[in-house]
Amino acid sequence: MKNNFLIILICLFSFELSANENISLETKIFKNLRCIICQGQSIAESNSDFAQTIKIVVRDKIGQGENEKEIYEFLSEKYGEWIIYRPKFNFVNSFLWFSPYIVLLLGGLLIFKYFRKRKQ
Repeated sequence: MKNNFLIILICLFSFELSANENISLETKIFKNLRCIICQGQSIAESNSDFAQTIKIVVRDKIGQGENEKEIYEFLSEKYGEWIIYRPKFNFVNSFLWFSPYIVLLLGGLLIFKYFRKRKQ
């Protein structure tokens, strides 16, 4: 009798842990997806019909056992990479990733040349 109670307790505890993992994965994905209707909000913050639909899709995909990467790939194929706040790094968007550093470097060089010329 004591062993059965222990087994039931372990099963309930493991079910609770897996449910919490799904909720945290859900929340993480919701915060990284942009609402196409609201455009400035994530689907976690938005109450639009689009956001509600995407939440249902994400929950279904998690229920089917898909991981975060597979869900992002599915949604970016359907809606474009714009839907993801932190898109994957590739050659096409590498300019967007490096442009702030390039501008900072060029600005620093221009300021350096200006002060060097002024000193002479």
